[in-house]
Amino acid sequence: MQANAPAATLSHIVKRYGAQLALDDVSFAIEPGRVTALLGPNGAGKSTAIGLLLGLTRAEGGEVRVLGGAPGELAVRRRTGVMLQNAALPDTVRTGELLQLVRSYYPHPDSLAAVAARTGIGTLLATPYARLSGGQQRRVQFALAVCGNPQLLFLDEPTTGLDIEARESLWQVVRELTARGCAILLTTHYLEEAEALAERVAVLVRGRVVSEGTVEQIRATSLRRRIRCISSLAAEQVRAWSCVTTAAREREWLQIESPAVEAVLRRLLAADPGVRELEVRRAGLAEAFVQITREAA
Repeated sequence: MQANAPAATLSHIVKRYGAQLALDDVSFAIEPGRVTALLGPNGAGKSTAIGLLLGLTRAEGGEVRVLGGAPGELAVRRRTGVMLQNAALPDTVRTGELLQLVRSYYPHPDSLAAVAARTGIGTLLATPYARLSGGQQRRVQFALAVCGNPQLLFLDEPTTGLDIEARESLWQVVRELTARGCAILLTTHYLEEAEALAERVAVLVRGRVVSEGTVEQIRATSLRRRIRCISSLAAEQVRAWSCVTTAAREREWLQIESPAVEAVLRRLLAADPGVRELEVRRAGLAEAFVQITREAA
């Protein structure tokens, strides 16, 4: 693989399942040292794209390149880590034995002790996999994905079933891996997770990439801004104003969304001179994602 080259690329991919077109001229790249988030509603084609990059399925058109080779090649697999939504692992095998087995597949794995400490599973090494809770199993699956010190890592809904502490721990490991130069493809339904971790985002809708760019560029596609304040005005009254998209009350807080914040602020201050704790915030990735997918659909 050439220096500064993408770790993996999909170029003009067409993939069908019978008469169903799963991916339609899809192109995007996964860069070293970055998290790329592949987002989309259920059925958008995310799992199909991952399957192509892993060599689990083949496309009818286009080209897939992974770490300078073809997906599924042994040399590529030995530099790749994978954590899928569902994993079938031997129930009776102890966690430490699973880690030792998976580490043996890689040329330069991290030590068992280092992986266990980093992923928070040190107390689980002697426990059979079947006796772990759902959240503990997800932590072990993550440990198996990163134990080989991969150059390319696929994380498919990695924090489903994890508590807040375990999720933040996983996020920290992801940041450490990208600092090492690891390229990561992340799929997640937690948009705050993508916003916290990803540098680039590709949004799939019905098998097509409908938006791609940095997180800031994706957020900028939404014209909505949020106003949050403590006001005596009723949400129903504010909702009737022109240029107000939504208005709702959460205890003493009034929350307003609008694409024309300046005009709404002038009217708000005129209608309630006693307004206080005024905050204005642009739309986050979640709001932009909803807008993009609605427009694409």
